[in-house]
Amino acid sequence: MKKFLRGAFGLLALGMAAPAVAADFPVAYSREPVMIPAWYDWSGLYLGLNGGWASSRNCWNDLSLTIGGPSTGTEGCNNAKGALGGGQLGFRWQPNSSWVFGVEFQGDWADLIGSNLSQNPAEPGLINRSRVGAFGFFTGQIGYTIDTVLLYAKGGGALALDRYNGTLVGSPPISFDSIPGQVRYGAVAGAGLEFAFAPNWSLAFEYDHAFLGTRTEDFYSTLVAGVFTREDHIRQDMDIFTLRLNYRINGPVIAKY
Repeated sequence: MKKFLRGAFGLLALGMAAPAVAADFPVAYSREPVMIPAWYDWSGLYLGLNGGWASSRNCWNDLSLTIGGPSTGTEGCNNAKGALGGGQLGFRWQPNSSWVFGVEFQGDWADLIGSNLSQNPAEPGLINRSRVGAFGFFTGQIGYTIDTVLLYAKGGGALALDRYNGTLVGSPPISFDSIPGQVRYGAVAGAGLEFAFAPNWSLAFEYDHAFLGTRTEDFYSTLVAGVFTREDHIRQDMDIFTLRLNYRINGPVIAKY
């Protein structure tokens, strides 16, 4: 019995001494992982849809009522207004947490129609009509981003598909038409604000102004094919407001500093 008690006390003493001995050994250092700041990355190929409203200002100046004839002067301006819808395809590159660069093509169908009564006293009763059926932009972009919000500017080339016609009120009325489907080229500048609301989805509001310059249009009778009626200089520019939905196909969502 005494031997048993001595053995029990010996084991107890050894157990009590073990923590003290263990305390003399160095403890391994455990370091918590350092959190690395991250930011939303706008890089990658994207495509999307857009819709909105636009106005095309068209200012007419009659060069002549006959081939080689004298100018009869200004006829005033009309605003062709209406809805639009189309899409865009682009690529963006974000080299750091603040700046974004990109290129984009945008194409839209439109139904912009406007008319005005000529202000030229030499053409009483003359109504001029303007129509834009489609337009497109090819632009470069530069933007500044704060995480999921991107403010950007864009600029590049523009084109528009125009048609012009008119009627000289009388008895009978005389109608005239330009060559249909004429493409006008120019430049565009714009800006937008875009919000990323999901890993690959973003919504943007954009304004663009297209500078389409002045073009000479020849008009022909709609009653007798090929009969020349008049020649005009028409200056055109456009204001475009769009709401855009984009889907980013590839590229990392989160990047590290």
